[in-house]
Parts: sequence; C-alpha cells; structure tokens
Amino acid sequence: MSQALTMATIHHGRKEVLLKLVYYGPGLGGKTTNLEHIHRHSRPEYRGKLLSLTTESERTIFFDLLPVHLGKFMGYTIRLHLCTVPGQIAYDDTRRVILRNVDGVVFVVDSQPDALEANIQSMQNLEINLERQGMEFSRVPMVVQYNKRDLEGVLPTATLRRELGLPRDLKEHEAVARTGQGVFDTLKSVVRECLRLVGDPSRAAEGRTPSILPGRRASSFPGASPRAAEQTQRPPKPEP
Repeated sequence: MSQALTMATIHHGRKEVLLKLVYYGPGLGGKTTNLEHIHRHSRPEYRGKLLSLTTESERTIFFDLLPVHLGKFMGYTIRLHLCTVPGQIAYDDTRRVILRNVDGVVFVVDSQPDALEANIQSMQNLEINLERQGMEFSRVPMVVQYNKRDLEGVLPTATLRRELGLPRDLKEHEAVARTGQGVFDTLKSVVRECLRLVGDPSRAAEGRTPSILPGRRASSFPGASPRAAEQTQRPPKPEP
C-alpha cells in the first residue's frame, strides 16, 4: 500500500531545504557523466566530495551541493544530495537503497536505437522499485533527459516519449552530457518540480514534510500493474 508522499527535509535552525535527487536510467546512458559535469562546474566551497562506488561496468557516484545559482527559496537555502544508480540489473538491490527518501528523479534516456529496450526496462524498474518502498511513481517529481543527442542516428524525442509512455506534460530536456549541454537545465527543472510540492518551508514541520499537492502523473506502462511488468521484464542485453 502506498504511503502519503513526503517531500524534502526542512531544517528551520539552518533555514535550509534538503532535496535528495536520484539520476536513474539504463547502464552507460550518461547518469554519471551528468553528475561529474555538475560537480566539476560547481564552486569548490559549495560542493561536497565526489564519492564513488565502482561496479564492473560503471560507477555510482554521489555528493552534496549548495547550488548558489538557484538562489534562495522563500528565504531558505537549497541543499542538494545528488546520486546516481547503477544501470546494470544485477545491482537492483543497490538501486532500491539509493531510492530511499528520494525527493525527485532525473531519468536519463540513452537516445540510441540499440538502447530503446534498456530504456523501457529501466523506466519500468523505477516504477517497481518506488512501489516496493511504498512510494507512488505518479507522484514523485521527475524530469526526463534525452541524452547523447549529438550522435548520428539517434531516435526522435517524440519516438522515445511514445515508446516510454511518457505524458506530454512531463518536463524534458535534450542533452549532450559529455559536453554539459542541457545538464544544468535538467537539474534546475527537477529542483523546481520538487519545490512545487514543498510550499512555504517556514510553515512546514521540521524534518521530512508532506507534499502540499495531491496530483498524480500517468503510469509509464498504462493498463498494466508494476507487478505484471516485473514478471514479464526481460533481462537487458549484455553490454560490450
């Protein structure tokens, strides 16, 4: 059974809003590249140490950030805890741990045709893992980033949106994470989506605070339950 959505952590003594943002998506799609760019181009005095957990094919990284370019929110400082999840299906337990108490998700789509099935499976896996923790996929703030748009032969964003079952009102950005194109635009969008649920932080309780908005977003696989999708989910093709 899904629990009431809680969003953000409020610290009144420090006048701070803490948001945990998770970058999700298929393996080698650009999640780590996004965070490395953000870390590299943030002022050293406002960013934490870049911590890394290395798996066989990619790294899971996380760090804290005070993004001064976002300014203050109703007199409160915004602090971000940014994380990636491992894209390989073998590390699903790690994904679920990282998703605990998530406030917003950036889903990084690999725009290459060969990655389409992996994108779909990863989106379905995100919904399943949120449900397992009692969180409703349709209520968690999410922004989609279509990455690798500089490569030849990438799928049109309209095709990717249709195949992933994304509603048109979902915020989305085209990006080339390796050069930084679209990286900070994506970050700003997901922060804005999270703050919409916070309302006036001065009126919120200390700690985790309930969302002020009841709205839901369409499922990424309408007509089927996450459990059914989980049972039919095929393992992704091995990556070279």
